[in-house]
Amino acid sequence: MPRYLIVANRTLAGPQVVAEAEKRIAVADGHCEFHLLVPATHSHAAWSEGVALAQARTNLGRGLERLREAGIEAGGEVGDEDPILAVGDVLRREQSRPFDGIILSTLAPGASRWLKRDLPHRLAQRYQLPVIHLVAEPEHAH
Repeated sequence: MPRYLIVANRTLAGPQVVAEAEKRIAVADGHCEFHLLVPATHSHAAWSEGVALAQARTNLGRGLERLREAGIEAGGEVGDEDPILAVGDVLRREQSRPFDGIILSTLAPGASRWLKRDLPHRLAQRYQLPVIHLVAEPEHAH
């Protein structure tokens, strides 16, 4: 059964993540596993570690809820503020049940600090997994 690591923060609860998960399930004949990872990254509104963690936990809860509303079961966690380290932590811990790919959801170019750091390419290069990159808007923008 294919297994995907979904990495997102502010865009996690948007329709793009659910649509991509549904697409992966359809390709896998209805059977797929997902694990959500929300790096506790600092934003302009979340300048302290405590605020960033609380915001990440809220985003994780919303993302899990959106997937469940679509009939998709998933687990999830909040990770290190550095998304590359956060992904590495999950991949090392889950070595016995490897992932088939990473679904990365970012803000649009210009607004995304992850894209400024070339995160899609860096994740693929470092962890040798396919990276499916989604560009989404934060939930509050709708």
